[in-house]
Amino acid sequence: MANVGAVINSIRNIMRQDRGISGDAQRLEQLGWMLFLKIIDDKDQELEITKDDYVSVIPEKFQWRTWATNAEGITGDELLEFIDSNAQDNKGLFASLRELTSIANPKRAAIVKEVFEGSNNYMKSGYEMRKVINKLNEVDFNNSEDKHIFGDIYESILVELRDAGNKGEYYTPRAVTQLMTQMIDPKLGEKVLDPAAGTGGFLTAAIDHVRENYVHTVEDEHQLQKSITGWEFKPVAYVLGLTNLILHEMDIPDYHYMDSLKKEYNSIGAKDKVDVILANPPFGASIADGVETNFPATYRCKESADLFVILMLQLLKPKGRSAIVLPDNSITGDGVKYRIRKKLMSDCNLHTIIRLPQSTFFPATVGTNLLFFEKGTPTKGIWYYKHELPFGQKSYSKKKPILFEEFQPIIDWWNKREENEQAWKVSIDELDLLNLDIKNPNRQKTELMYDRSEILNELKTSQIRINELLNELK
Repeated sequence: MANVGAVINSIRNIMRQDRGISGDAQRLEQLGWMLFLKIIDDKDQELEITKDDYVSVIPEKFQWRTWATNAEGITGDELLEFIDSNAQDNKGLFASLRELTSIANPKRAAIVKEVFEGSNNYMKSGYEMRKVINKLNEVDFNNSEDKHIFGDIYESILVELRDAGNKGEYYTPRAVTQLMTQMIDPKLGEKVLDPAAGTGGFLTAAIDHVRENYVHTVEDEHQLQKSITGWEFKPVAYVLGLTNLILHEMDIPDYHYMDSLKKEYNSIGAKDKVDVILANPPFGASIADGVETNFPATYRCKESADLFVILMLQLLKPKGRSAIVLPDNSITGDGVKYRIRKKLMSDCNLHTIIRLPQSTFFPATVGTNLLFFEKGTPTKGIWYYKHELPFGQKSYSKKKPILFEEFQPIIDWWNKREENEQAWKVSIDELDLLNLDIKNPNRQKTELMYDRSEILNELKTSQIRINELLNELK
């Protein structure tokens, strides 16, 4: 079995030698379509064994196994022409897959077509490309252990994606997606949606949760296959998310390359509504011109996270459940933000807000909250839970990310709620809808003991005393 981490590192180093690739974003887009093509071919080979009469939608000439698996196969200019050619009598891989159709499996063909319409081949050296292909062939994605390890590597790729520019909206730490999913508890047959799906972290967490807890028969699995939906508008995140879902055994992922905020608010009918929404809507992200006009006038604004809240309220069925990530500035403020919060709390029971340390979404240092709500009855009170950093740790970082085990106290508390040093409840009468950013009253005494100005004054006093003692010693 390959060391998957070493494979990905090698690929990164090889791509840096290619003059066609400029920066991390292009390298990740390049890796994205290559991973997709290899993984979908690995899955096709598995399906050819397990399903009668299954035929890949990708023409044999362009299947990964045909042109890529031989380490001594086509390379150099011949390989580049195979990938890039636009000649009518000799169309290359990109030109052919951008026109892909299939009578037998039109949905799977449409997925492949969409990936290649939104991707590019940046590599200019067929020799460097051959090296990358050979490295990818060291990983067998039908091998369960490789697949499991690839989950960790996949997450490191997503971290790189986040660090490659203003792309933080794609990435939610796996520990956070896992907690939110476990607490919402999506069940078999419930329709699950992430309208800001990025690379599919919430959807794969939901798939794993339902499989582990509720799938017992082949019919159950068929039901699960039809119940997971994602929408994503950024092309690189879309390809990586699609690959992630295929890797999680979704035969034809219900995953769409679309701008969710362009969905006509008033056109959302009963058939579009879902049982569960899990999401980390992009905040601080720019929205397309005029998108806010899709929404009722009273809720129109330019902040993507706030528009997503209104969209998600409309998409939830009565009694539908949701867990979302929101920054501090979405739970405070007047004007549109106030009106959106008022609608959230009148349409839904916003029963829990988990407050996370500022460094949770490292390298971003923004205060974030996990909101849990159920549609159908108004909010009568909110439980707050302040998640603290591990003892002795000053912040989360690349080497010390948030871990799922840290959430065990929250999991233990969830169904047997009592106030404690981390948890407190605020009734609707005590709530000011202008500001849900409520500090922990059970910790205020401790925090007051360590007021910043007092600490600075004490340090100054100590420093003066140290200097006096040093002078005396001299």
